[in-house]
Amino acid sequence: MASITSEIASSSSSLPKWEYDVFLSFRGEDTRNNFTDHLYAALDRKGIWTFRDDERLERGKLVSPELLNAIEKSKFAIIVLSRNYVFSSWCLDELVKIVECKEETRLTILSVFYGVDPSDVRKQTGSFADAFAKHEELIKNEEKLQSWRAALTQVANLSGWDTRNNQQFVEEIARKLIGGLHYSYSGVHEDLVGIESRVEEMENLYLSMGLNDVHFIGIWGMGGIGKTTIAQVLYDRIRYHFAGSSFLANVRERSRNDGLVSLQKRLLFDVLSDKNIDISDVQWGINLTRNRLCHKRVLVILDDVDQPKQLEALVGKQSWFGQGSVIIIITRDQHLLITHEVAEEKIYTPEILNSDEALKLFSLKAFKQDSPSKGYEALSENFIYYAQGLPLALKVLGSFMFNRNLDAWESELGRLKKSPEWEILDVLRISFDGLRITEKKVFLDIACFFKGMTKDHVASILRTPHYRPNIDIDVLVEKSLIIISNGTLWMHDLIQELGKEIVRCESLDEPGGCSRLWHKEDILRVLKDNTGTKKVEGIFINTPSKEEDLNVEEKVEDLNAETFSEMRNLSLLKICNVGLPQGLNSLSSDLRLMNWPKCPLKFLPKNFNPNKLVKLIMPCSLIKQLWEGNWSLEWLRIIDLSDSKELIMTLDFARVPKLEELILKGCTKLSVIHPPLGDLKHLILLDLSNCKCLKRLPCKISWESLKFFILSGCSKLKKFPEIVGNMSRLQELYLDETTIEDLPLSMEQLTRLIKLDLTNCKTLSSLPCKISWESLEIFILSGCSKLKKFPEIVENMSHLLELCLDGIAVEDLPLSMEQLTGLTTLDLTNCKNLSSFPGAICSLTSLKTLILSRCSKLHKMEENLGNLEGLEILDMSGTSIRDLPLSMEQLTGLIKLDLTNCKKLSSLPRAICSLTSLKTLTLSGCSKLHKM
Repeated sequence: MASITSEIASSSSSLPKWEYDVFLSFRGEDTRNNFTDHLYAALDRKGIWTFRDDERLERGKLVSPELLNAIEKSKFAIIVLSRNYVFSSWCLDELVKIVECKEETRLTILSVFYGVDPSDVRKQTGSFADAFAKHEELIKNEEKLQSWRAALTQVANLSGWDTRNNQQFVEEIARKLIGGLHYSYSGVHEDLVGIESRVEEMENLYLSMGLNDVHFIGIWGMGGIGKTTIAQVLYDRIRYHFAGSSFLANVRERSRNDGLVSLQKRLLFDVLSDKNIDISDVQWGINLTRNRLCHKRVLVILDDVDQPKQLEALVGKQSWFGQGSVIIIITRDQHLLITHEVAEEKIYTPEILNSDEALKLFSLKAFKQDSPSKGYEALSENFIYYAQGLPLALKVLGSFMFNRNLDAWESELGRLKKSPEWEILDVLRISFDGLRITEKKVFLDIACFFKGMTKDHVASILRTPHYRPNIDIDVLVEKSLIIISNGTLWMHDLIQELGKEIVRCESLDEPGGCSRLWHKEDILRVLKDNTGTKKVEGIFINTPSKEEDLNVEEKVEDLNAETFSEMRNLSLLKICNVGLPQGLNSLSSDLRLMNWPKCPLKFLPKNFNPNKLVKLIMPCSLIKQLWEGNWSLEWLRIIDLSDSKELIMTLDFARVPKLEELILKGCTKLSVIHPPLGDLKHLILLDLSNCKCLKRLPCKISWESLKFFILSGCSKLKKFPEIVGNMSRLQELYLDETTIEDLPLSMEQLTRLIKLDLTNCKTLSSLPCKISWESLEIFILSGCSKLKKFPEIVENMSHLLELCLDGIAVEDLPLSMEQLTGLTTLDLTNCKNLSSFPGAICSLTSLKTLILSRCSKLHKMEENLGNLEGLEILDMSGTSIRDLPLSMEQLTGLIKLDLTNCKKLSSLPRAICSLTSLKTLTLSGCSKLHKM
């Protein structure tokens, strides 16, 4: 029957108008009082408008015009080919007309072989041969006879039902037929923009499953995205492939208002068409559903499910339903599907509409056409941007703007910026209302403050000694309120707007009564007028994210000393560009995040208890010293006082045992670091760059978690501390522009070091005699003008890619250089003591770039360069080279050769001419060159 289904579906792609769903062609004396009557009654019960030739039309010798018109105005034709059908010239004329309409009006033909062999019909053999013999005696019109034969052959070639093999298929015919009709109807809906492709994805999901199994399928996504519409269209298309079906809409609301028993009754009535079902309680309903449907192939769709008990009462287990059944669960809560054992690959998540689809749907509502009217194009795009592809928002906004002038459109866009449409937010709020208290608080924090930040960052801020927000964040994901992409928290703009509107409604007249403040005007009003209350939990003014932006002068708003006195529950603070000429008397001891660039305070309030503080971020502040006293700082993870140029003393790091990031770069007055810093076991990042007065570090360090250590520009730092513990996690070490003289032997413990930067360490005279940093990829010694010897490489350093030795005083390179088998770049620029081409270089087969520029004593190259066939750039500019070896011809990958200012170069070998890959050859300033 698969081919019949495809014929029905294909016939529905174009939708001409018709008066009848079905034209029924049959021989009355064979079938009228049995099969045909049963079929007609079944179609009538299904609401299918069926025409059958009966007493309403006067019977004559020719098919009446009314009958021919009925055929033309029908969508389907069912031909019941019985033993005596072919003996009736009337039936054969009907048949010819039906076949003609198949081509002309795209009439779909369904054949029933009622007690006859399809082969006899196709070839006109058996009783069909007898009938045509009789016709040939009475009718001398050969053309008519041939048209009858051709029609019979064509109809017999179509897929159909053979009653000799199956007597019980009247209901099957009805289901197949009405399935095709409903497929057509579901496509005739002007608002279903973008739905077709999504329904096809659902169909492919359904069709990919085994027909003999019971399948639970989920449709999961945010409110208003079109989940129910997709399911409704799919339901219309496939419901008649099942023995029974039910679409239970609004399960969440109906279960609360009417109870689960009413839904159980509806489900059983839909599937069984039994009005006498009596259910006394939920358990009775479960038993009845399981017993009555366990052998029946059914389609059940549950719309807007939000509680496990709803699934347990209505579609508890696969064993409740017959083989081939499909149960589709529509929900905003992914965890409901998981707990009901819906496999991940069986959960469909609809995408928001793309820009073209969104514009079309909006235009259909706003202009009753596929695109905007002239003059409204740009405004329409603004509405599309606001809706962010959400079908619900596009429909609501488009309908509201219908038949309004341009001024009204401009006005509504302005209003939306301040007050969103509640018809949209009411749908989205359903998910919020189902959250627990802690989940609601995290949702509002993300909506107001944290959208676009990483999950780990947010979790670390909101974490307390007795609370971890990770599970709440996971629940928000499962309920389609947020998404996590590459570790970052995101939410649809309208869901974010929902969160902000919920907070606004907490105190419409006075923002100081709201739990969260993010509008700069509201925040300044609260801070300047001192109208903040204990309800305020978070204040966020978006501060500059780039260092250079912090230096931009903005208007500073002066606040009084009592500004934060009433805000005792303030836990999140992010402000900038405020002045405190009288200082500050108090800060909330509930603070977990304090992000205050350009903080004007020299000292934090004495009564400020920072025991809950997680992150202290105060770049470019005037702070001289952090708090004194014995405050517990167990939860402090990040301290960022970068470019706080007045800072002269750090805190006692023994009190911050779990510190992970310490950023003091640019603290130019800081000269000493408190010794317990060296014992911090959780420290990951330590940035002391450009602390130009810093003279010493702790003598010994054992930062077992440290990954990034930055001392760039610490121009008074002469000694690097001894490594006494396991620091194998260190990946990047920056000592550039320091006055360090040597490195301790304990540096060999840095087995995972990836980058070591010693640029312009002009007092560095020696390195460890031997190095074995097997993970090192970048090693920079540029400008270390006192370094005369490069150490021996004692173990495999094949990961080293880039070695920069420009400007060092080395005279030669060790032969152990050949162990750098992965080296791609070697820079020896301005190595003025280098007199000969290092032979070890010739074994570096992976080398791509070799720079020997301004090595003024270098006068001769190695004779055999054969192993450098992968070399692409060779810079010999400014050297004393006299000639080039013939082996240059083996540099088959060379792209650029720079010989600028090689004043002693007198000739070039012909071998260069064979370098077909060479694109750039620079010879300017080669004053002695006279032969090419």
